[in-house]
Amino acid sequence: MNSAFMPSFKTEQQLREHQLKGLQWTVNHAYSHSPFYKKKFDENGVNGNDIASLDDIRRLPFTTAHDLKDGYPLPLLSVPESDIVRIHASSGTTGKKKILSYTKKDIDDWVHLFARCYEMAGVCDTDRVQIAVGYGVWTAGVGFQMGCEKLGAMALPLGPGNIDMQCRFLVDLQPTVMCCTASMALLMAEEINKRGLKDKINLKKLIFGSERSGDAMRKRIADLMGVDDIFDITGMTELYGPGTGIDCHKHEGIHYWADYYILEILNPDTLEPVAPGETGEMVVTTLSKEAAPLVRYRTRDITRIIETPCSCGSPMPMHDRILGRSDDMFIFRAVNIYPGQIDEILSNTPEISCEYQIVLNRDNEGKDQMTIRVECHEETRPSNYPDIAQKVCRAVKKNIMVSCHVEPLDYCDLPRSERKSTRFFDHRAT
Repeated sequence: MNSAFMPSFKTEQQLREHQLKGLQWTVNHAYSHSPFYKKKFDENGVNGNDIASLDDIRRLPFTTAHDLKDGYPLPLLSVPESDIVRIHASSGTTGKKKILSYTKKDIDDWVHLFARCYEMAGVCDTDRVQIAVGYGVWTAGVGFQMGCEKLGAMALPLGPGNIDMQCRFLVDLQPTVMCCTASMALLMAEEINKRGLKDKINLKKLIFGSERSGDAMRKRIADLMGVDDIFDITGMTELYGPGTGIDCHKHEGIHYWADYYILEILNPDTLEPVAPGETGEMVVTTLSKEAAPLVRYRTRDITRIIETPCSCGSPMPMHDRILGRSDDMFIFRAVNIYPGQIDEILSNTPEISCEYQIVLNRDNEGKDQMTIRVECHEETRPSNYPDIAQKVCRAVKKNIMVSCHVEPLDYCDLPRSERKSTRFFDHRAT
């Protein structure tokens, strides 16, 4: 494909050669300029001269979120403070935030990657992009906006919420692309349907970031809004921000920008590589990040590498959608469960809509109980609710090997959110 933002690599070997040079640069840069990394590398008896192949990455120590918080306020700093042009922070609401520093080159690289994402999604300079993600110290809003402007499209930076203004801009300015969380998109889709605006707007594409969305939710949103396609964009504050990967129009996986970072998929318990195609924790190492390089940073995100090349023809490798975070995993009756596993089961149940909640409690005998609260479609008859509950119970038992209680609800009984929806509640501790 013709591209203004994709690398010129033609073969996997060329990409690997580029990655090796970047890995060697990162290790030398971090060792020479970061007291944190120098101490860590010395403790592990390794430096840049020891990196002769990509396999040598396994000799390097891991970096964790705790390292970022321990180094507050400017962790992993590997350049003079005078070279920092901006900081961004994680959107966490408790404790010290994870703050990351950026040089001008870091910002330029991030904007380039974000424009690449828009391009991969088929966005062009004639599009108008309504940006309904959060602005502030976190990376979302400004990243979506700068990438849009770099591409040459028109940015409409509204931020989240303010549904009246969102609807007014959709009608009056006729944006063709909207960027938001899946929860915000569902809220907007239902509002568009309620106000009868579907035939008055011109949305063609949605780009989701920041939270996982199941197939049922995506189908519901597409039906109500009348959009042609929905894309998942990935990223995190530690790794530039959103814009480090996206799926293409074939939707066979998330293309990730392997010319800017190395992705390992490791067993979160043993920290050893998983077998090809198996799920594990994403561990990333940056190849050109100056201010706060990442060396084997444990993201806690769970996914798998997709070995088969994408039919779109792009040489960029792919990983699967994020199943969840290792932090999100909960143990129920000795079984490790990710909410994404339940999401997939519900998405394959035709009578169920897209919103749900997982509620864990402990009964008087000390036995754990799981209730899955599910919204049914508007046309689903309440008389069918018992059959639907049994169907979901059987599917959970078959696929996850645990028993649960299912509570079918009417459509729109569960709360909606302008940012991220809370779908998991563990009351066992109380």
